[in-house]
Amino acid sequence: MPAAKKTRKADVSRKTGETDIKVSLTIDGTGKNNIDTGIGFFDHMLSAFSKHGFFDLDCKVKGDLKVDGHHSVEDTGIVLGTAIKKALGDKAGIYRYGYFILPMDEVLVLCSLDLCDRPFLGFEYEYKVPMIGDLDTELIREFFYAVSYSAGMNLHFKVLSDGNAHHVTEAMFKAFAKALDMATYTDPRVKGVLSTKGAL
Repeated sequence: MPAAKKTRKADVSRKTGETDIKVSLTIDGTGKNNIDTGIGFFDHMLSAFSKHGFFDLDCKVKGDLKVDGHHSVEDTGIVLGTAIKKALGDKAGIYRYGYFILPMDEVLVLCSLDLCDRPFLGFEYEYKVPMIGDLDTELIREFFYAVSYSAGMNLHFKVLSDGNAHHVTEAMFKAFAKALDMATYTDPRVKGVLSTKGAL
């Protein structure tokens, strides 16, 4: 009888003088989520990430929003990136690379990533507005930077067709979800890890 497939799941908590964050992530999920960061638009983006990547995500954040949203958003990126890395374990059998070009109305956004344990963020976009709802647009890059470095992920974004800032950001989060879903896919042709070095 074949062994049951291992569920790729991680629970990560991080508490500092600025934030208290708990994240539960299941890679092989259905997209159900329960998110409360205290920042409405950020909740909306994390919900879109979960739904479109088929990741089950619980995310509870208590942050010093009386200061601003910086610590809450950046630290959520740290915890989510750590959860991705922990859930994937030794990354044996995964496709490793993922990419997606996502349209959203007038906007077109490319996201490409490599789960290679060599972190880097390429973020080719400058926001023209300071806020989207209650989220400071400067924090969007900070979030993805934190995810990429905590997960050990090479992550690139390029806005191919610009437009409404809400559309741009939502396209980023959805493209990231689709690219990560692809990269974490288990390919039966991959023996060990997908690298000529035999290690990531």
